[in-house]
Amino acid sequence: MATLKNFLVMFIFVIVLSSISLASATNGGYLYPQFYDRTCPKAQEIVRSIVAKAHAQDPRMAASLLRLHFHDCFVKGCDASILLDNSGMIISEKRSNPNKNSVRGFEVVDEIKYALERECPETVSCADILALAARDSTVLTGGPSWEVPLGRRDSLGASLSGSNNNIPAPNNTLPTIITKFKLQHLDLVDLVALSGGHTIGDARCTSFRQRLYNQSGNGLPDATLSEGYAAELRARCPRSGGDQTLFFLDPLTPLEFDNLYFKSLLTGHGLLSSDELLVTQSAATRALVEKFAASNKAFFEQFAKSVVKMGNISPLTGPTRGEIRTNCRKINGEHY
Repeated sequence: MATLKNFLVMFIFVIVLSSISLASATNGGYLYPQFYDRTCPKAQEIVRSIVAKAHAQDPRMAASLLRLHFHDCFVKGCDASILLDNSGMIISEKRSNPNKNSVRGFEVVDEIKYALERECPETVSCADILALAARDSTVLTGGPSWEVPLGRRDSLGASLSGSNNNIPAPNNTLPTIITKFKLQHLDLVDLVALSGGHTIGDARCTSFRQRLYNQSGNGLPDATLSEGYAAELRARCPRSGGDQTLFFLDPLTPLEFDNLYFKSLLTGHGLLSSDELLVTQSAATRALVEKFAASNKAFFEQFAKSVVKMGNISPLTGPTRGEIRTNCRKINGEHY
């Protein structure tokens, strides 16, 4: 009996170990929410308080921090490469077409990192800060919460070409966007759910001008835009000039995380071409848009699942891969 019991214990241990190994092999590392419970128990509280302060000062910051996590993970995995500044060794991803004059929130990340370094030096990675800040930003604007798997380490380099080529762009075709998601092992459900992050935030005039004037070369608005909405947009986004003028991605509740973004798509009020394509170019993606438009609960549940899945793209884990940066803008030991 003892022998059988020992065999069963060993068998269960092997199964658990195999599961962990499979997770590591499949996702590039093993992450878990309790990673800092002993080494920095106040980590999540510190991140949450600073994100809340930043959001109170600037309601746009929640969308910016969520976007930082997205743009980081789509380039070399979730490794905080997007935070690196130019240096003698680094060509920053901040200079890429999807990021320049667009991504923001770096000062908030700096403040979080400074506070964490005082609390528990060289412990919490910048990549994990981005993941936590994305969750907290979503919650602060009325969206769902989720447990954030932690344990990422920070990259030792950046990829300008990866940032230019891998991040979905507002003018990409739907097949191109689907391909970019598939390369990250994200499927159609993830694509539509994560697009729902556009329920908060805004975009520049230059990101969608072609929909207002150049459709089919006739100078008329994109036919998928509501006529009234197109006229409203043209009033503030002229043929030339005003490139940096900001427009809400969700015209109904732009500062609240909810499913009205999806309802807007169904009535021709999608700001970006990449948004409206979800309802005009694919029956499969349109069905998902309709599902999330009909149920805030369904959207919230799937968004949380898809963000966790995205946050597990090729993380650097273990003591020998990457590092824990003490300054999120530069690799350790590097001087400007």
